[in-house]
Amino acid sequence: MPQQPSEHAFPLLLTATGDSLVIADFRPRRRQAPRRPKAPRHPKAPHRRTTPYHRLFTIPGTRAFTVGNLLARLPMGMFSVSAVIMIAGSRGSYALAGAVTATGLAATALVAPWTARLVDRHGQARIAVPATAFALLGSVALLLCVRFGAPDWTLFAAYAATATTPNTGGMSRARWAHLLRDDPAAAHTANSFEQAADELCFMLGPVCAAFLCGTFFPEAGTLVGGVLMMTGVLIFAAQRSTEPPPQPRTPSRSPLLAAGMPPLLLCFLATGAVFGSMEVVTIAFADAQGHRSAAGAVLALQAAGSCVAGLLYGARKPTGPAERRHPSCLAVMTALMTLPLLAASLTGSLPALAGALLLAGAATAPTMVTGMALVQRRTPEGRLNEGMTLAVTGLLGGIACGSATGGWLVEHISATAGYGVPIAAAGSALAISLTIPPASDPPNRRQSLGPNSDAPH
Repeated sequence: MPQQPSEHAFPLLLTATGDSLVIADFRPRRRQAPRRPKAPRHPKAPHRRTTPYHRLFTIPGTRAFTVGNLLARLPMGMFSVSAVIMIAGSRGSYALAGAVTATGLAATALVAPWTARLVDRHGQARIAVPATAFALLGSVALLLCVRFGAPDWTLFAAYAATATTPNTGGMSRARWAHLLRDDPAAAHTANSFEQAADELCFMLGPVCAAFLCGTFFPEAGTLVGGVLMMTGVLIFAAQRSTEPPPQPRTPSRSPLLAAGMPPLLLCFLATGAVFGSMEVVTIAFADAQGHRSAAGAVLALQAAGSCVAGLLYGARKPTGPAERRHPSCLAVMTALMTLPLLAASLTGSLPALAGALLLAGAATAPTMVTGMALVQRRTPEGRLNEGMTLAVTGLLGGIACGSATGGWLVEHISATAGYGVPIAAAGSALAISLTIPPASDPPNRRQSLGPNSDAPH
């Protein structure tokens, strides 16, 4: 068996060349494993703190449908103001303008749940696009009737046709509920973001409408709003990967008949009265102070306070079930609604009222987020869009009632006395909320519909 040669078989060779000694080593070289180079030390990168909202929009497709939804939602705060400016400017009657917009509100209350039911059954894209197109035709018809002096009854018919406008905010919430059904904390953040988006759109919408109608021509607000709405819905509907699956046949009964829904919808009705009365009374108070043009900016502060509060509320994890949080939010709202009354009665100053409205608005978004959580939790499976649209319908009805009540008090007593209506409405909502029974999920229904899924956090 051959043996490896020893080191002595290869002696060293010594020789001298000139004044140098040369040593030649003929021994075999052993391969040594290459040393792994040490990884260079880099300075530690600063730790990036990601907010819950940043993590929310890392989900594929969420940024695209959110952009489309915001474009479609902004005109919701533009149409009524644009219609009032357009009709009152051409016909010289605010009474006619108010009656036309009230007719559109009533038509929306009747048609919107039906549209939402079709969305649940056939899918968002299949229903939202044609429904929006039909509503756009109604807006264009209103614009043409005003422009060319058509009879008054045509204004009512045209504006009533816009009632098919889909509840884009509800469809967006339904997408979040579908995507985040296994993550209640993230769904809570998503619902808070949606409420903040609502406040932002209703804060910027009237400002945009007034600017367009005043700067260009009276029909500009309606025209631009219609283009934005149609463009936004098309972008939103194109994001099919995030769309919840339709429920063509569902044995679920109407959300109106679900346990706990009737008192909850009454609660939304009372909450809407807070918003409607606050708007009318604030405009009247600013007018009495000789600053009617500043009323929009003062009301925008209330929306800004709600927007900031909604974002902060969504960044923290909710504590306890929504049934317990909802009365707490309404109690805070009732307490904060006393601030505008105190500012108006004690100081009579519009800047003081603006600060009070900013603080009072801080309770709006948390209350709405928690209320929508309860609606989603109690809505039967397969009818989510319909349930949330019923809640919005309740709000619209409350806004109309609050506007009428606040206007009556302003006209017969004073603008300061009108600030008692939001307090009474918020207190009524609190009393109704205390009667809502706890929800119980059937064993086969556990879809974490945002913060409605009150799983332990």
